[in-house]
Formats: sequence, structure tokens, C-alpha cells
Amino acid sequence: MARPRYLPDNFTLMLIGTVLLASVLPVYGYLARWLELLTVAVVSLLFFMHGAKLSRQAIWAGISHWRLHLVVTSITFVVFPLLGWALRPVLEPLLTTELYLGVLFLCTLPATVQAAVTLTAVARGNMPAAICSASGSTLMGIVITPLLVGLLLSHTASSSDPLQAIGRIALQLLLPFVLGHCLRPWVSPFLQRHAKRMKGLDQGSILLVVYSAFSASVVAGLWTKIPPTALLALVLVCALLLALSMGLSAWLARRFGFSKEDEITIVFCGAQKSLVSGVPMAKVLFEPSTVGGIVLPLMIFHPMQLMVSAVIAGRYARRQPDALPPAATVTPAKA
Repeated sequence: MARPRYLPDNFTLMLIGTVLLASVLPVYGYLARWLELLTVAVVSLLFFMHGAKLSRQAIWAGISHWRLHLVVTSITFVVFPLLGWALRPVLEPLLTTELYLGVLFLCTLPATVQAAVTLTAVARGNMPAAICSASGSTLMGIVITPLLVGLLLSHTASSSDPLQAIGRIALQLLLPFVLGHCLRPWVSPFLQRHAKRMKGLDQGSILLVVYSAFSASVVAGLWTKIPPTALLALVLVCALLLALSMGLSAWLARRFGFSKEDEITIVFCGAQKSLVSGVPMAKVLFEPSTVGGIVLPLMIFHPMQLMVSAVIAGRYARRQPDALPPAATVTPAKA
């Protein structure tokens, strides 16, 4: 039986199920502390695997395209935060204070890696540049996101010292990533042989972190603080942010004369936000009782960006062959 087109993908359904499970069966006390330690270990393993997957050749192939990376970085860490800040007079009356802070946190996050690269491949974009740009965004986010959080949400972040937060995030995310990349010659063949299992571990890690974050917030009374009207408004706000960011990304790419392949990379790397990086960072930067509300905008934005981007990637892929340069017909090497 064919899957109904109106249904989200399996991972989105699992995310929704995880939030419902945390709402009905949150963990308390001793078990919550053990779950916290487990999520730290699992996230470190996740970033170790991401580092092992990143090809050195892809880095050098994409890093020379500095104009593209400058545009993507500007959209991710300048345009997005400015949008969230500038829209405050409109957003804050629609949302609760906690949800608005979550929107600001969403705007400070780096780009997603796997989804951006996959969508660029489907749309026949510049794959080496996408791999380099998305991976670089993740690494820069380890430093830039805590600094932006300190600037925009200083009264809410649990740590008053952004450098302390950067150190904790670097220990949990950057160090495993670098170790994985250094051990790539030995680890990568194993990951390629067990790609399906690794994908399950990848998604399972995210679900575990989401369960831990929402469990702590539910215990602190998350759902009693957020009215249904605010949730509906949050969906509309996320849709507005996505439309503005994707539209602006495409406009900037055309305004600066990038090729269609580079435009695709800019759209999918610049307008995406990372759930994999976002939830662990939130757990470091904010009090456990507030994390659920802070990451809720990201939880809504993430599946929305995937579904909308999949449609746009399909439209890019169906463009006329004569719009492609000869090099675009060559199958890109695997990262």
C-alpha cells in the first residue's frame, strides 16, 4: 500500500511520538540524572561518526569557493538572528516569552549537515561546496551560537560566561568530531559497511536527546505554561521564518551572480537549522526546566524545513538539462 502523501516522514512521526511519550511518561530524580549522562555520551558518539564521515577531499574541493561560504555563513549567523530580533514586536505578542526565546535560539543555530547535503544532491547542486559549507557551519556554531545566545538571551542562558559554554560544547561536540575525522581511515569503512544501522543510531540518538530535554521540561510544568493559541502561532512563525530565509537565500544567490548549482547550495545550507546540534547545545546553555520550551520552535521548524525543501529540491531537479553546465552531468564523488 502506497504511503499517503500528506503524512510526514517516519522520523518526523517518531519525533512527535517522542514528545508525546515524554509528556505522558517523563523521568524523575535518579533516572533523570542517568538519562542525562547517557545523552551526553550518545551525542558525543554521534558527532564522532559525523567527523569520520567527512572526506578530506570534499573539504579541499569545497573550501576554495569562499564567496559562497561567506554568503551561507552570513545568512546562518547574521541574517537569521537579525530576523528574529527585528520581528520581536510582532512575535512576542503572539507567543509566550519562553517560546519567543526559543525562536531567537533557533535563529542562532548552525546549518544541518546531512539534510543540506542530501537535498543539494537531489537538486543537482554543488555537492563539494555543500559538504564543506554545512560541516563548517556546524564547527563555527560551536563558538558562534553561544556568543549569539549570550548577546540575545543573556538573561535566560544558564551560564553567564559564554566562554564557559563554548568550552562545554566543544568538549561534547567538537572534540569527538575532530577525533572521528582523524580516525577516518580506520572508522569510515566500518560506517560504510553498516550505513543502515548507523542511520538508525543517528536518528535514535536525536530521539533520546529530545526525550531527555522534554522530560525535564514536562516535570517543570512545560505544557501548563504554553496555551494552544501560542502553539498555533508558533507554527505560523516558523513558516514565516522559513519562507523569509529561503526566499532571501535564493535572491542573494541571484543578486551576486552565482550559478544555479551554487544557488541550490546556498538555499539548502543557508536556510536550514540543525536539530542534531541544537538540542545538545540547548541542554548546555539553558536550565533543564526551560529546555523543552526553548527547543520546541526547533522541533517544529526542523520537519517543516525538510518537507518544504524536499518539494523545492524536486523542482530544481526537474529544470531543463540545457540550464546545466557540462560539469554538472558528472556524478559527484561520495564524501
